[in-house]
Amino acid sequence: MQIGIGHPGTVPGVEGQLILDWARRADAGPFSSLGSIDRLVYPNYDTLITLTAAAAVTQRIGLITVVLLAPLHNAGLLAKQAASLDALSGGRLTLGLGIGRREDDFRAAPAAFRDRGKRFEQQLETMKRVWSGQPLAEDIGPVGPPPVQAGGPPLLIGANTPAAMHRVGRWGDGFIAGVGSPEMVRQGYGLAEQAWQAAGRAGKPRFVAVMYWGLGPNAQERSGQYIRHYYAFMAPLAEQIANNSVPSTPEALKAAIQAFADIGVDELIGLPCIAELDQVDRLADLIN
Repeated sequence: MQIGIGHPGTVPGVEGQLILDWARRADAGPFSSLGSIDRLVYPNYDTLITLTAAAAVTQRIGLITVVLLAPLHNAGLLAKQAASLDALSGGRLTLGLGIGRREDDFRAAPAAFRDRGKRFEQQLETMKRVWSGQPLAEDIGPVGPPPVQAGGPPLLIGANTPAAMHRVGRWGDGFIAGVGSPEMVRQGYGLAEQAWQAAGRAGKPRFVAVMYWGLGPNAQERSGQYIRHYYAFMAPLAEQIANNSVPSTPEALKAAIQAFADIGVDELIGLPCIAELDQVDRLADLIN
């Protein structure tokens, strides 16, 4: 199982220079990818802009959105931005995409909330056409630049319902699970596999999961503060995640990583709860 690391750009108050230093250190370490969370109504850094900045200061590490809320974006512009980042990074981009659940994000965009699933599917179709070099209509020429990766960046689809899972089979290269226990994550992947097989796809979809973590002095308390703030809009779940889903000792984190490996995850992205550069070294030492 590969292990990636999220950047700390969602932790309130983090400075931009720390994100760049974090990316450089992650690039020098054992990590497969640098992950970026997407939200609008929150003091986080923009996902694609942050990964573009990270691409400029790194050489080998993959860049992954976990996940980008696609219906907040214009499909043509998003396709162009993703192709540009893929080209600028030398083909290191993976797009994890989802539809989002916070209505205030859509009001702030602004973008329609109720039909976001339908629009998401239209976006997936549009982006695939753009990345393959096809014109979008008889009177609309191709949109560039061409991505480095043939057919565009790999697409990981996040979905929570059986009805939405067909997107994995039709458009995706894999499934990306939301934060949850390994048992819940494996159940979701099982539905993704069914959608994949129903679409007549060969092989298996890529299996990516995410988890929170924090290490060092007072890690449990400090991680919990961040989680409660980030998930304040769904307070009961925030408390549950803070208390049960954020390993804060080396032993607990090792056990959590092993649990995800045991269910067949291809890549696990660790999302940091503490915005201090030594967190990169602590996680690197643990997985080396």
